[in-house]
Amino acid sequence: MTKKLTQPQRVIQFLKDNPNKRFTAREIAQEITKIYPEDYQEKRSGFNSERDFLQQIIAEIGGDRVARYLKEGIQTQDKPRPRVFWFSDHSATKTEKFEPKEIIENRQSEQALYPELMNYLHQEFGLFCLRINEKVSKKSRGANGNQWLHPDVVAMQTVDQSWNEHVKKCAKQSSGQSVKLWSFEVKVELNGSNVRSSFFQAVSNSSWANEGYLVATSIPDNILEELRILSALHGIGVILLVPNDLSQSEILLPAKQKLEVDWQSVNRIVTENSDFEKYIKYVSVYYQTGELFKNNWNK
Repeated sequence: MTKKLTQPQRVIQFLKDNPNKRFTAREIAQEITKIYPEDYQEKRSGFNSERDFLQQIIAEIGGDRVARYLKEGIQTQDKPRPRVFWFSDHSATKTEKFEPKEIIENRQSEQALYPELMNYLHQEFGLFCLRINEKVSKKSRGANGNQWLHPDVVAMQTVDQSWNEHVKKCAKQSSGQSVKLWSFEVKVELNGSNVRSSFFQAVSNSSWANEGYLVATSIPDNILEELRILSALHGIGVILLVPNDLSQSEILLPAKQKLEVDWQSVNRIVTENSDFEKYIKYVSVYYQTGELFKNNWNK
């Protein structure tokens, strides 16, 4: 009876069978589960959906086994994300600079990224999110009166959701922070020509929140240092979003948390935008009653 290969061995064999071709963890997972279906039959049965099963395999491939891959001659590249793996056949000719297929496929409109971002934020941080549509804003201040006013996505973090009821009441009476408000500005990609304008747009429309972030699906290494400087000065964080594999998304630079919400700025946006008014209404309901009404969120 032939001994089954372990998963790292399957990954290594797949890459060696496809020398000089670079694959993301998702692409490898999709291929090896097709090549070795019997080996995954038992594991697959333990998941409620094929998506959850595949997500687990992706996480395992991209996790802490990288050192083992390296010992077997497998090469990896971490940036720009997502991480890619390949086996280098030195007899082959040098290839041009590689760009992951998923990055190319996911150069889509900002609007298409909003649901992906909300899924990531809800899954990873338990946030309750809403899309803010600038098109529903009033035009009372003229054509550019609301420029850089609206965040793309906002969120509420229920810090107190798992607290004891007596603790919740104490926090309310002492003005404790039971809720945090988050704000996000989304860009398809950041580069040398748009990084500063994109960052200061996030500063302008997210500085009211406890935490504000600039989000993009492509962030080259050569602008990370500038983002670090800007983030340290202004407190806005940076998130790399990988739409086809949300497990590879990450906070590159954490936002500086503010204890107080700038309610005057909040009121300015509320008076202009009905989506944002709805968001603040939901937050207000939670403050007063502790009720989430989950059907209102993440859309």
